[in-house]
Amino acid sequence: MITWLHGPADPLPATHRALRPDSDVPGLLAAGGGLGAQRLTEAYSKGVFPWYSEGQPVLWWSPDPRMVLLADEFKLSRSLRKTVQRFARSPGCEVRIDSAFRRVIGACAGTPREGQNGTWIVPEMVEAYTAWHALGRVHSVETWIDGELAGGLYGVSLGRMFFGESMFSHRTDASKIALAALVCFCRAHGMPMIDCQQRTGHLASMGARELPRAAFEARLTPILGAAPVTDWTYDLSLWRYLHSPATQDSGP
Repeated sequence: MITWLHGPADPLPATHRALRPDSDVPGLLAAGGGLGAQRLTEAYSKGVFPWYSEGQPVLWWSPDPRMVLLADEFKLSRSLRKTVQRFARSPGCEVRIDSAFRRVIGACAGTPREGQNGTWIVPEMVEAYTAWHALGRVHSVETWIDGELAGGLYGVSLGRMFFGESMFSHRTDASKIALAALVCFCRAHGMPMIDCQQRTGHLASMGARELPRAAFEARLTPILGAAPVTDWTYDLSLWRYLHSPATQDSGP
């Protein structure tokens, strides 16, 4: 039986109380409690995230296993590597961070998750994460082509951890370019892990893998305790981190 949170003062239960993988809703931990910044900070600090549909209460999840992308394990296909390299060298192409957050989350809200119909980014969630973005906890990584927003992603940053939330593309591979840029940023700033929440074939093809919940939380704790990144800007020099850390001094 899941825990009902009656208000912001009610703490989230321990993650081991989430419904088991063989249940009808595996990973569901709690319901209710609202989406204030304090609640969101508590949740993400425990590796818990909200996910629900219009007309439902806020539902809190801690899936087991957990899909993650370790920055050093990011993989690009040969064709996508060439696409990213061309993008990095093209004068009309650039990556920006946090220049159009509201547009990014709005576009993500119109993009269903892989294998699902409809959006899970309900208006209440858009407003909550936009407010959290204003406090410096949520960031967008944006792909711009000839002055137009072509794709991007957004997610939560606590300590040296990035919790990926959603991505979108208006142009071919634009979200993948944004993810590659995020990986470069993470490698450059000592951010070793990107949370992907749940398994998708798309993310698995780029090197993401599942970890047992206990292993995920063991990795998460020290990352959350590290000093946070204070400069969320992206410049061309970061593309050198597209290569593996051992060869990061090579050009893009």
